[in-house]
Amino acid sequence: MSIGAGRARLLLETSSGSRRMVAPVAVAAAAAGVVTTIALIDPNIEGHYPTCPWLALTGTFCPGCGSLRAIHALAHAELGVAMARNPLTVIAVGWLVLWFGLWTWRRLTGRVRTTMAPAWLLHGILVVILGYWVLRNIPGWTFLSPA
Repeated sequence: MSIGAGRARLLLETSSGSRRMVAPVAVAAAAAGVVTTIALIDPNIEGHYPTCPWLALTGTFCPGCGSLRAIHALAHAELGVAMARNPLTVIAVGWLVLWFGLWTWRRLTGRVRTTMAPAWLLHGILVVILGYWVLRNIPGWTFLSPA
């Protein structure tokens, strides 16, 4: 029994399209699992998560301090609380959601990424993270420290 050329091509295109979506679906499922866990297990209660090693060793805040509590607040639609915990995390989550949407759209439509992130952008992100790390530990900039 033979399948017509058009039907065989349609089956091939459908299966390759499905295969293209495996990675985005897996990433979305993993992210949903992590966010659900953080939403259900409150990081504001001591003992649920380990203490930040940097904070324990130095007594200063790292760029990630307050991130679990910020994600917990975002999961409960409390944007103001999330910004008080770690504003950089809130911005990063927004950027990651946008990036994920664009990546998923490219995968869905079969478009290939033609450029990489320019070096200036990657260096800029590094400068922002390092600057945030320093500023949140300077007196007078406590609004950047986790509340």
